Amino acid sequence: MRLEFYDAERRFTLCRLKQYMKQEADILTRAQAGEERYSGNLGWLHVDEWAGEEKLREIETCAGRVREDGEILVVIGIGGSNQAARAVVEALSCGGPMKILYAGNNVSSQYMKQLLKQLEGKSVYVNVIAKNFETLEPGIGFRILRQYLKERNGTGYERRVFATGTRGSRLHELCRIYGYTFLDFPENIGGRYSGLCNVGLFPAAVAGMDIRAMAAGAGDMERELRNTKGEENTAFQYAAIRSLLYQEGFRVEMLASFEPRLQYFYGWWTQLFAESEGKQGKGLYPTAVKYSEDLHSIGQFVQEGTPILFETFLDIEEQGDAVSVEADEVEDGFDYLNGSSLADISRAAFEATVKAHSERLPCIRIRIDELNEYSFGQLFYFFEFACYLSGKLLGVNPFDQPGVENYKGYMFEALGKYKYRSESNGEN
Repeated sequence: MRLEFYDAERRFTLCRLKQYMKQEADILTRAQAGEERYSGNLGWLHVDEWAGEEKLREIETCAGRVREDGEILVVIGIGGSNQAARAVVEALSCGGPMKILYAGNNVSSQYMKQLLKQLEGKSVYVNVIAKNFETLEPGIGFRILRQYLKERNGTGYERRVFATGTRGSRLHELCRIYGYTFLDFPENIGGRYSGLCNVGLFPAAVAGMDIRAMAAGAGDMERELRNTKGEENTAFQYAAIRSLLYQEGFRVEMLASFEPRLQYFYGWWTQLFAESEGKQGKGLYPTAVKYSEDLHSIGQFVQEGTPILFETFLDIEEQGDAVSVEADEVEDGFDYLNGSSLADISRAAFEATVKAHSERLPCIRIRIDELNEYSFGQLFYFFEFACYLSGKLLGVNPFDQPGVENYKGYMFEALGKYKYRSESNGEN
């Protein structure tokens, strides 16, 4: 991975960036070592802890059980409990024998009806993922889908249930009582940092992804970022540029790519930075666009709208086998494309976009050789480590999310949870 920065207006100079990174170098040093104050949230920092050889073998064994006779795995989880796996599976899956569907990420009746319809006549397994099993959406999804499994499979349905949770949690207890297969949701990893443990790797393995390549990519990125000092550290460069642009008044970071397969990666990236940095009245607002489609809409705002944002481009350099545009008997006005591949056309559009947008707004470009399991492992670790650094530069805790809980009290009150709890405890 390589990083480039474009800023025609020279909001800050390279000299200022280097000076800032030198000034804040202690943040990098402490992050590389892993700070004791965050020890309960740094399980992702050491890839081998939860994606080492022993863990990978366990995941592959469990995934093999599903793949023996399964046709569909329904992943029940919300936010960080499904974003990473979905990003990889939806980007790289080639329509193999296993299909991955998703539940527990909304409360839509129509969505659930359509999901259940897709399960009819299929061999179905479920993987419910919840760190504390108190979140509404996964609770609803698991209740409906385990009842579906019981009705279709009767006694023995429990072998089709894999539950990823923390030890000692309610979900862990349900596994003990009912015989579901339990997988660890590491206590020292938060949901949005959980792509490289059972949470993200088990569904990916069931889908046929090469989870060893994911772990290898993340491990190589770990060694690079935790051993590269000062201004040469790419994640530190990215975090420092974001911080300086925030100080210059920019309030939105927009992730962009010309690769539609990254659609669900955008969701993972958005959650990572929104939940990690959006607190204490601070933080860049993370959003994403799908080019070239959004050039015909959001592109207008970028070129002439309020200058509140900067762009981070993910540049996938190798596109693989390319489809060519060939001439036929129809005079359609596009003969200038004759013999061009879609990869060539996409490259031309990408370069033109970076050039046009960087003339008005700052742009970061992150180059990736190709999109595969190895590069996804790299991307997950790179952005997680950069988010750790960026949160520290911003002056916030990158690992808590107190604001996420605010709406739940009102919702649980409206649904009668507290009344039910009092009555079940025999309280008046």
